[in-house]
Amino acid sequence: MSGHTHGMQFGIEIPGFIKWSPASLRYPKWAGLYEELGRYIHVNRGFGFLAFPGRVGIWPEITVIKLKKK
Repeated sequence: MSGHTHGMQFGIEIPGFIKWSPASLRYPKWAGLYEELGRYIHVNRGFGFLAFPGRVGIWPEITVIKLKKK
C-alpha cells in the first residue's frame, strides 16, 4: 500500500488524453495504479488538503481495494 500526494491540489485530467499535476515533477508515481516487475502500487490523491483550502482540477479520492483469493 502507499500513501497519498494530494496531487498537490492542482492539475488537469482528461481521461485518455492527459493526467498532469505539479506533483509529477517531484514524484514519478503521483496518482493511480502503477506496475513494475510484476508488483503493483496504488498512489491515492487523498481526500483533504494541505495549506491551500481547496483543489483545482484534482478531485478528492477515496480508494477501496478488495482482495480476493485465487
